[in-house]
Amino acid sequence: MSAEHRRNPRKRADVIIQVTNAVTGETVGRIGNLSNDGMMLVANRPVREDALYQFVFHLPDERGHPLPLEVGVHEQWSEPANVPGQFWAGFRFIDIGEHDQATLNRWLEQGGD
Repeated sequence: MSAEHRRNPRKRADVIIQVTNAVTGETVGRIGNLSNDGMMLVANRPVREDALYQFVFHLPDERGHPLPLEVGVHEQWSEPANVPGQFWAGFRFIDIGEHDQATLNRWLEQGGD
């Protein structure tokens, strides 16, 4: 396996975090992992190569209450997953509000891997 070459470490989601297309309202999959500048999505169908998307997902605050985050993302790579009908896709955040970034950073700092 190759060495880690990411700018920022990723944190796996330890619960199912559904991801919705903010434009269509369609559930597109769930988060595999997050960093402060991107995410891996376990998608329900293939994503378009080099495409831009607007996604919404919820992360728990300090009390466990779900907070919605809306992010603009750019597809970086995708491939079929080990499970038939699922696809892995990597996205870079290209637009995230200051409050949403702070929520994400707090979630990333919580315990886990």
